[in-house]
Amino acid sequence: MALVKRLDIVGVLLEQVQEFSSLARRFQSEQITVDGKVVTDPNTVLRVGSELVYHRLPWKEPNAPYMIEVLHEDDDLIALNKPSGLQVLPGGLFQQRTVLTQLRWQANNQGTYVACQGSHPIPVHRLGRGTSGILLCAKTKLAKARLASYFADGTSHIEGNRDSNKEIGKIAKIYRALVSGIVDNDKVIIKQPIGTIKYPGVAKGLYVASPSGKPALSVVDVLERNIQGNCTLVQVRIQSGRPHQIRIHLSFIGHPLVGDPLYAVGGQPNCFDYNVPDEIFAEDGGYQKPTQPVPGDCGYHLHAHQLVISHPKTNELIEIIAPVPPILQTQAEAISVKWNPSSETLAV
Repeated sequence: MALVKRLDIVGVLLEQVQEFSSLARRFQSEQITVDGKVVTDPNTVLRVGSELVYHRLPWKEPNAPYMIEVLHEDDDLIALNKPSGLQVLPGGLFQQRTVLTQLRWQANNQGTYVACQGSHPIPVHRLGRGTSGILLCAKTKLAKARLASYFADGTSHIEGNRDSNKEIGKIAKIYRALVSGIVDNDKVIIKQPIGTIKYPGVAKGLYVASPSGKPALSVVDVLERNIQGNCTLVQVRIQSGRPHQIRIHLSFIGHPLVGDPLYAVGGQPNCFDYNVPDEIFAEDGGYQKPTQPVPGDCGYHLHAHQLVISHPKTNELIEIIAPVPPILQTQAEAISVKWNPSSETLAV
């Protein structure tokens, strides 16, 4: 506990140093103007009514997938099959190559995502950039409010310590994951709370397993064990929706996701190195690329496979399935899987 507190304090100090250093670099590169004049001194005193403008340099975003499969669509919602590597919301290096940007582009151009005039699809939850599978988006204010309440309802039930073996709320979420090591028990229920710590490159803090965190519940079922490959294919049902919950919970029980660059055994980050990175002005307009693994880094295998939800308008029960990638298929599925030409895929 003392180590965590010390790291938190060091993290705060480091964050303040990095923020000032980043601002100073922008002044030195003549990206800051005050009342239309370039200012290079970060200690410049502003007068009342002065206008300070930051002129961000253009940058080329990293490559990202742009094919999005439509799994379900009606007048109120859209369910997309998000590929791994595509970020949901703008942030960091990704400002244009995101799901939200594609949805807005399609809405403005009256593309196939839009079934009713005037709708603006918005994701009602998030998937990690490296996570693939079902992403639910609302097309109306009513759908957005109700769908958001469905996701929140599961979490509130967990906080109320309801029966973890019963289906609750109006939504059920099932994932597939490939974890390192051999999971001994056929079924594992994980109730480890999740909180945040200060961490370089993550402004609002990194989510980790923490005894003082918020309640979280994951139910893990083993599908196949690969003794030779020393890995296990699992199905995970979550009733709460803490950020990176599955990655944290599986690493907490000693089975991090295969290829996860961030979370290690115990539900903690692989590295607690709080050294200030080299102050190299990035070519992407000043955004300092993290020198350590961050949540948006890919490499792991996690797929939002199945979603059962009560329709926000009709209350009809809808089941949505996103076909699993080959690496997350059981041997029986790999043999029987067939290409389905009826799915609708859109390139933006």
